[in-house]
Amino acid sequence: MRRRRWKHVLIGAFAGAAVLADAGAAAAQAAAATEQLAISTPPAGSAAWVEDHSYGQDLPDPATTAPAAAAEFFDRLTAAATDRLVAAYPLVVGNYDGAPLALRYRANRVALAAERDHARARAADPKLDRDQRALAVSRANDVQSLLAPGRQILAFDPRGRGLLTEVWGDLGTADRIAVLVPGSDADLGHFDQAVEPLRSPAGMARALYEEEHRQSPGSRTAVVAWTGYVTPSGLGPDAVTARLADVGAPRLRRLLAGLKETTRPQAPPALFCHSYGSVVCGTAAPDIPRAATSPADTGGVTDMVVFGSPGMGVESRSELGGGVRVWATRNETDWIGNVPYLEVGGLGHGADPTSLDFGAERLSSAHSSGHNGYFATGTDSLYNFAAVALGRDQDVLRPAPEA
Repeated sequence: MRRRRWKHVLIGAFAGAAVLADAGAAAAQAAAATEQLAISTPPAGSAAWVEDHSYGQDLPDPATTAPAAAAEFFDRLTAAATDRLVAAYPLVVGNYDGAPLALRYRANRVALAAERDHARARAADPKLDRDQRALAVSRANDVQSLLAPGRQILAFDPRGRGLLTEVWGDLGTADRIAVLVPGSDADLGHFDQAVEPLRSPAGMARALYEEEHRQSPGSRTAVVAWTGYVTPSGLGPDAVTARLADVGAPRLRRLLAGLKETTRPQAPPALFCHSYGSVVCGTAAPDIPRAATSPADTGGVTDMVVFGSPGMGVESRSELGGGVRVWATRNETDWIGNVPYLEVGGLGHGADPTSLDFGAERLSSAHSSGHNGYFATGTDSLYNFAAVALGRDQDVLRPAPEA
């Protein structure tokens, strides 16, 4: 009982610090926060997929098959077999890391259309109450927007609040790839917001993609907005523990392994980790290998940019392994700076990545403001993010020296 009471005291301290820093929205989020059910299993249809022997061969188990083996499997399929699999198992194909990019885009359009129709049917079901029908209308509208021409959905899972990954640019031919790893409250319903777009993964990804091409119009780049894990909701218990990050990190590493099979960039994809997303990145980092991706790549190190971070689950950069180079920034008005940078009994996320002692490369975020202002036009942070994504380290703007 005493340990549980102490745990609640610590949760209150972490959440309370954030609430005091942003007493409006943060307080409302903290009051409404609930623990989330992490998703670690393959998507719906996987069990039937494994049991389906009508293709004259065993279909590889999505739960255990590495992306490299998955790529070999899909390469061997005939066009007719591929069409059958997309029609029968769109969620499996669409979420299969290692499957061809165009095939995943096609399968996810099928899955999205099915989810839209399912949501519309629920919205019209008189047996459901008003709130349930309203939620169904919202889900149908969110999904319908993703079916607009030109959208490239790399992964879609309707379970829970909804997992989603979208691509900007030609991922198959890109010389440079950036992967955005968002923090709390990122899900299907908040993936692409018309109001305050830079609060959403899609808005941040678009801003980065546009800034890359402003700085280097001829570069072939792609940006991936990865909402491929269950994020914390608000500022409750999930936000101050690594429980969801522990489940999300293997999913992030699997995404990177899949990109290695289906893309040919000049360097490993750069990771841009916002808020709680930096906890996911920190958890994944020690198992990200240092390896060349092409003859032009001499470093083989993954650039990992953390911003608005509550910590990465470690006390120093050296604990993250040799496969990553960490860049860190936080603007002066970001409330996350008031969160205790420590870890006690599994609560908290360790040292401040922007501190000198941590050992990360520090970036300027001048002209940005607040927890969600890092991708605003004209900010040092957006400029720096694009410079890192483009591999132009020499162009990075550094913060002013501390007095």
